[in-house]
Amino acid sequence: MAISKELKAAVLSMTREEKDKLLVRLINKHKDLQEQLQFQLIEGGETVQERRDAIQNTIDRLYKLEPDSSGWLMMDMRKIHSMITYHVKITKDKYGEIELVLYLLNQCFEKQLPYVQKYTSKTDGIAEYIAKRTEAVLKKIPKLHEDIQFEFMEEANALLERVHTYAPATYARQLGLPKRIEVS
Repeated sequence: MAISKELKAAVLSMTREEKDKLLVRLINKHKDLQEQLQFQLIEGGETVQERRDAIQNTIDRLYKLEPDSSGWLMMDMRKIHSMITYHVKITKDKYGEIELVLYLLNQCFEKQLPYVQKYTSKTDGIAEYIAKRTEAVLKKIPKLHEDIQFEFMEEANALLERVHTYAPATYARQLGLPKRIEVS
């Protein structure tokens, strides 16, 4: 929401001390803004890899557990995906987003294959979820520089092969997912 010219002028005419108090009050009310400022100003943007590693460790912990059903597995995957989204919101780490989503999806096939191996009514939800997440991550790869795109080709093509082989295959065909991708 844009502020009026009058309000903007009034705020700019405030003393520095008044502006500082107002700024601190506003920052105090916004957790996301606090996190972004912590990352940019205090950490200097140097903790991106540590933040990625923390999410990757969470993914590894998830796949060490034995879920009760494919539905529970999908809920856990969605929770981790929201962590990845929040990470990107705070750090603007597009590379890390693609890396982590590919890792999340590929590890699902490697560590929890029985829950995504065959398409059944029980695996329908997770099959659709995986296919849609695959489609979303594939759309983000071409937006990166060609050299960086190349780094993701192996993981992306492994994911596509799995998506077309196991439970998500029907949804992959419906979404028109390619069998392989190449650097454009």
